[in-house]
Amino acid sequence: MSEPFSAKLSFVLKAFSMSRGRLAADLGVDKSVVGRWVTGAASPSEHNLTLLTAQIARRAPNFTVLSWDRDLAGLADLIGADPVAVPGVSSGLKAGGLPLANLDQIRATTALRGAAYEGFFRSTRPFAMQPGRFLHEHGMIRLDETGLLTMRLGSGGTVVEGWFLPIHNQLFCIAVDITSGALLFGVFNGVATARADVIDGLTLGPSLDVGRTPTAGALMFERIGDLSGDTAADDARFEALAASNPVAPEGSISNDLRDHLTGDYGPIQLALGGSLLLQMPQSRSRSRGPRLDEDLNARR
Repeated sequence: MSEPFSAKLSFVLKAFSMSRGRLAADLGVDKSVVGRWVTGAASPSEHNLTLLTAQIARRAPNFTVLSWDRDLAGLADLIGADPVAVPGVSSGLKAGGLPLANLDQIRATTALRGAAYEGFFRSTRPFAMQPGRFLHEHGMIRLDETGLLTMRLGSGGTVVEGWFLPIHNQLFCIAVDITSGALLFGVFNGVATARADVIDGLTLGPSLDVGRTPTAGALMFERIGDLSGDTAADDARFEALAASNPVAPEGSISNDLRDHLTGDYGPIQLALGGSLLLQMPQSRSRSRGPRLDEDLNARR
């Protein structure tokens, strides 16, 4: 089976060292439009596909609209590129992608434990721009053809895409906000069960203020459904969930969950027997400890 258009476009851009921004400017479209093509969230219209093909043909004269029907090997042959030699050919962590020294160990752990994390989840985290309020995003986690756990997280039309990398019974997250291009990171407590119903940990990324302030916070994922096994149907369900309003209604967050995701820390709290740093220790993690059964049942 031929690879999806998104993988082919990503490969061609990498082969010609073309940025999404440069291509968007050449085509006269917004950068986010090209981003959605590359991630597979959308496909170009017939008009835009013709314009896109013309831009590629400027670098590879034999390239036509029909060339998109080729697989990656065929595209590589047409434009004179080696698909293995192009970094990040259809996923940043695939062969030739990020040179993580422990990637083989991550793949082995994923093969053993990855299925426990597949499914649809809803996240809850404090709203940094409105203290006292909380945000929800909806996410989909699934194994891809390279043996890695991919994740998509969205709310209000904004989509984050990346990977969950399991190692040492923790999940390390590397992701990109498709709209802004910002990198986001997370460290979550893994589960010891056959199925993860709750995953919690800490995230780090830029806030939405003018200074894009680096901001860390607690976040918890709660399972809301399982994958159907039909990739297209699961993608459609994610798109529908990702369109939801991210701001949690006032009063909808239980006191238990509020206390779990917020709290004081620092020198004063340390002197009182609390924590000096923002942490999510195993002793109070919902991934491995007591669950918020009332909240879980209400969301199923």
